[in-house]
Amino acid sequence: MITLEPPRRLDASADPWKAFGLSQAGLGRFLRTAQAAVGLRGEVDVLLAGDRMLRRLNREFRGKDKATDVLSFPTSSELAGEHAGDLAISLDTALKQAEEHGHTLRDEVRVLLLHGLLHLYGMDHEVDGGEMAAREAVLRTQLRLRSGLIARVEAPLRKGKSAAAARGRKAKKKTKGLA
Repeated sequence: MITLEPPRRLDASADPWKAFGLSQAGLGRFLRTAQAAVGLRGEVDVLLAGDRMLRRLNREFRGKDKATDVLSFPTSSELAGEHAGDLAISLDTALKQAEEHGHTLRDEVRVLLLHGLLHLYGMDHEVDGGEMAAREAVLRTQLRLRSGLIARVEAPLRKGKSAAAARGRKAKKKTKGLA
């Protein structure tokens, strides 16, 4: 089931799905297709919310006091066949990322759904030596998604640039104009 928690800024009478240009049925179909492609069994519940909610969840469950794009909450092993887990996606962050990468919010939410499903499956790109990135790339092609989360983050690193070096260059450019 996919639930959209509309942000407070949205008019109470507005249909939040239409306001964001999303289709609950379409995202539900994609979720089922991606889940089958990943090989993940059991129900997956998805919350689409704003940065404020994702920040709260990230702080509460991961100890990180910042908003993020997607969080995954695997279920306990006792429920594994029935309920695979829960995902939470920030529409605020997804919208920014969609604009940065030149695609629609719908496509960005799909990228985040796939990424979250791989985490629910038990994969972890922070420690796995590239297995999740490789699997995400294969599934992105299969599901007709242009870009993936891991590929975006690792692309500058593959070109021999570190994120810290890139930030340092940006800071130097900004301070040149101030001198």
